[in-house]
Amino acid sequence: MRRVLYWLDLPVFLVCAAAVYRYSSWNLRAQTGFALALAGFVLWIAARLQLGRSFAVTAQAKKLVTHGLYSKFRHPVYTFSILGYLGLAIAWWKWAGFAWLVAMWLGQMARMRKEEAVLERAFGEDYRRYRAATWM
Repeated sequence: MRRVLYWLDLPVFLVCAAAVYRYSSWNLRAQTGFALALAGFVLWIAARLQLGRSFAVTAQAKKLVTHGLYSKFRHPVYTFSILGYLGLAIAWWKWAGFAWLVAMWLGQMARMRKEEAVLERAFGEDYRRYRAATWM
């Protein structure tokens, strides 16, 4: 079950991308949006792989991951998933795409706050130093 949950958000994104591709005009705006979505998707996968066994559906403090993308971003999975969906919203250019993006961003922000609280309790000063040296 953990493995299914580990990758569940990626096929959801790909289905959304396929739908946007099918129902958007292929103009410069859509091409730019898809380029942004592709960049976000690739970095999202890279961040997920770098997180490795520290991934959890609920906020847990297994290990403080500070290498790769995590050396610059505290939440690269969330950051780059939002970037990917921003690209899709730009490509599709419908209010529903931007509404979905806002809803996802609000959900991701809530998850980030929970995770940060758990990590700060577990790793204390090490986490505070890491937080001070990274972005979002």
